[in-house]
Amino acid sequence: MSRLKTLATGTALVAALIGLSACGNTEGTKAADGAAATVSIQTNNGAMDVKTKPARIAALDNTSFATLKAFGVQPVAVAKPLLPKDGYQDWASNADIKDAGSHREPKFENISEAQPDLIIGGYRFASHTEKLSKIAPVVDIAPSDKDGASYLDGLKKQTLALGDILDKKETAQKIVADLDSAIADAKKATHGETVFLANSSGGTIDNGAGRIGTLLDGVNLKDVFAQDDGKLKSDSVHNNSGLSPETVAAAKPEWMIVMDRDAAVTEAGKEYKPAKSVIEGLGNVWKDTPFFAKNQIVHLPADFYLTEGIQAYTSVFKDIATAFNGASSNGAAK
Repeated sequence: MSRLKTLATGTALVAALIGLSACGNTEGTKAADGAAATVSIQTNNGAMDVKTKPARIAALDNTSFATLKAFGVQPVAVAKPLLPKDGYQDWASNADIKDAGSHREPKFENISEAQPDLIIGGYRFASHTEKLSKIAPVVDIAPSDKDGASYLDGLKKQTLALGDILDKKETAQKIVADLDSAIADAKKATHGETVFLANSSGGTIDNGAGRIGTLLDGVNLKDVFAQDDGKLKSDSVHNNSGLSPETVAAAKPEWMIVMDRDAAVTEAGKEYKPAKSVIEGLGNVWKDTPFFAKNQIVHLPADFYLTEGIQAYTSVFKDIATAFNGASSNGAAK
């Protein structure tokens, strides 16, 4: 599923979202006569009034999972097939948390039985919004880079909106500040170097720009396979683009940033070939290519394909800053 051009998150974030201040993108309404307070937020489907402090949340958008956890939320239903292998065992094994299924096979009956007050939808579940809305209000604040929107700004808006809905504004602002700090460090550490944005899947290395090209918004790097107009080629990571190792070698990228899709989606107990092994196996082709010869390779966290939220990007930008600063130090020492 290509995020760069065809990410299925419903209608793109409207222009009003882009102009919102860093303090948040919501306006609250005080409760009167015991009624629940509401907050007005901009979603991928337009403005929406949402009741604050919902007691029962169904979490379907995987980019929101880590933030919900940081807020201390235990959902009544969650898309268990989309849970990362580590860090969510409590949600996965809890029988009281209904399995909402995957976007390919949603379990609407389970979601309904959970009786949610609010459904955090969008992203992979965007096409199911209408049907889910018959169960409970659906808020789609998934980040998007469709039609030129900034995915990183989308991550911040999503976090701040969740903070307003769940009365966790200070925590949300801290999470956003951590991302801003990591981006600043990554930009400072990078100076226009060329990079191959790669995806490892099925034992092969392919162009992963369609999924991780959003990282370039937070660094000073140039994708070696960007088109003449500067736009990234955005083949879906679900398809084989036909990119050969020899073509990669001919492009002479100074760095590689690689996502290991198989590491995230391979079921426990089943074997797969890790990205590191796939890359090492291409050493005969890439031995003189700068990123391989200098071991200038940044591996995204193994679960990145299933996390993709603000905490995941914060971690990756920190890793990029560390890797590039380390390479600079090593170069200066020679």
